[in-house]
Amino acid sequence: MSATISKPKAFIVTIDGPAGSGKSTVSGLLAQRLNLNFLTTGAFYRGLAYLCRKKAVDLKKIEEVTALAYYKAFDVQADVMGTKVFIDGIDITNELSNEEVALVASQISAYPEVRLALLDLQRDFARPPGIIAEGRDCGTVVFPNANVKIFLTASLDKRATRRLADEQTISNRDNADSRRKVAPLSKAKDAIEIDSTALSVDEVVDKIIGIVKDKWKK
Repeated sequence: MSATISKPKAFIVTIDGPAGSGKSTVSGLLAQRLNLNFLTTGAFYRGLAYLCRKKAVDLKKIEEVTALAYYKAFDVQADVMGTKVFIDGIDITNELSNEEVALVASQISAYPEVRLALLDLQRDFARPPGIIAEGRDCGTVVFPNANVKIFLTASLDKRATRRLADEQTISNRDNADSRRKVAPLSKAKDAIEIDSTALSVDEVVDKIIGIVKDKWKK
């Protein structure tokens, strides 16, 4: 049953949290039930990483990497079904899970110049009817004035199971994300934390929809 919200302006919901917390799954279902566009901010970095590899850019030359963020044929689209990335008119979304692309994305996302260049592109999605924005700094950096901010977490062992990884790997990822100099993973002061360890996906989604409805009434 749809929980569509009729609204005159963009209603923004951010879902931040560590790896394996369930952000993507929850955000996807929320977008469909609320009939809002689903934006994964990580797609921008992976898309740019793919473009860097395609253009054989020297990743140490930050100016050249940053310039590609403005490449006219680098197009990110988001709708209720999710985020897609196009380069030169070709949908390369399925290529973004490639491990080599992920490694490049990790490197270039540490550049302040790159994050600043992509920030305006991400914020451009704050348009009617609204978005579910999922990532690690959506509520703190990308959309600090979001209507609803959720910080989704879970126990270390639960997150490791979800990601089919060992706990040490996930722990190392947590440390890297929270200690990075640029846009570290952190909970926004006005975010509502939800621990999904003992909750089903549907229970988490229902809980967030309740929060959204309450905020919208105000």
